[in-house]
Amino acid sequence: MNKVQPTTCLATSDLKVAIPDAQGRNIILYFYPKDATPGCTTEGQDFRDNHQAFVAENTVIYGVSKDDLKSHEKFKAKQNFPFELLADVDGKLCEAFGVWQLKKFMGREFMGIVRSTFLIDADGNILKSWDKVKVKGHIDEVLAEVQKYG
Repeated sequence: MNKVQPTTCLATSDLKVAIPDAQGRNIILYFYPKDATPGCTTEGQDFRDNHQAFVAENTVIYGVSKDDLKSHEKFKAKQNFPFELLADVDGKLCEAFGVWQLKKFMGREFMGIVRSTFLIDADGNILKSWDKVKVKGHIDEVLAEVQKYG
C-alpha cells in the first residue's frame, strides 16, 4: 500500500480523527499490541517524551490498538500521553494497514497486531513504514525520517 484510503476513527478525548490529516499535517500512525503492557508502554513513553520534536515538524502522532476507548483513556491518562489513541476494536484499520498477522509466541500461534509505524503525508501518501518494530531506538529512526519531510 502506497496511499491510504481516507477514513475517520474514534479516538481518545472524544474525538473523531481523519486520516489523512484534515489540517495538512503529516501523521505518525503507530500500531501496538495492547494498552499498558511493558513494550507498548515504553513505546508510548518514547513518543510522549519526543512529542514536541514531532509538533515542530508539523506532524501529529496517533497510537492504534484494538483496545476500546475506555482502556485507551486510562492508558493515556496514566502515561500522560499528549497525543490521541485510536480505538480499532473491529480491526478494520489494522487490516487496512496489514498489521493484523499470524504471530508465534512460546510455541503457540495466534492472530495479533505486529508492532508497526507509518509516516503519512497530508495527501495520504505513505512516506515510510516500519514493520516488526523493536522499541529500543525506534523513536530516533522515526524522528530522523520525519525531519526529512517536516
